[in-house]
Amino acid sequence: MKKILPFFSYLFHPIFIPLLGTIFYVLLEDHYLTLPQYLILFLQIIIITILLPVAFFYLLRTFGKIDTIMLSDISQRKIPLLLQIMLFAVLIQKSITFERFPSLYFFFLSGVFSTIFAFFLLYFKTKASIHMIGISSLTVFIIGLSIHNQINTVNPVAFFVIMNGIVASSRLVMQAHSNKELLIGFLCGAIPQAVLLYFWL
Repeated sequence: MKKILPFFSYLFHPIFIPLLGTIFYVLLEDHYLTLPQYLILFLQIIIITILLPVAFFYLLRTFGKIDTIMLSDISQRKIPLLLQIMLFAVLIQKSITFERFPSLYFFFLSGVFSTIFAFFLLYFKTKASIHMIGISSLTVFIIGLSIHNQINTVNPVAFFVIMNGIVASSRLVMQAHSNKELLIGFLCGAIPQAVLLYFWL
């Protein structure tokens, strides 16, 4: 089991959470777009939340600023977190706007707040689990979509609740976080999503 658990840290790496959130938005939201509009939406998400961060990762690694995509060291987290805040801000200002995609807009806005919390915690020598921020925020977002659209999503919600536990176990097995850091990460991800549900449910 210990050999299998690390796989989930890569499968649900924070870099994939925006794309997963967008996929569930498309599947569950009562918001119809044309095929070209869907393609543009996914292309923007992939470029801004996956390709650009990966490019910056290799750039930072070249300059010796970070050594692994897991960002295990506190000192290596500041620049990537700032980058994520800026990229998410660009996304919700220029593409995923409130007028066009209200629920998805609040998903990413919550991501901005979660990342800001994680960034400021670094100054208190606290390393919130970014993996837990991602998986917990996605779980609350899926719950919000099911309530908003009155869709029975018991199975997906149950799956992601279990995944919260498995991802947390994975991070413990990899000795990347303490229980406290995992709990803080979970709260940083879940609370902003839950609070912002008020504005779009």
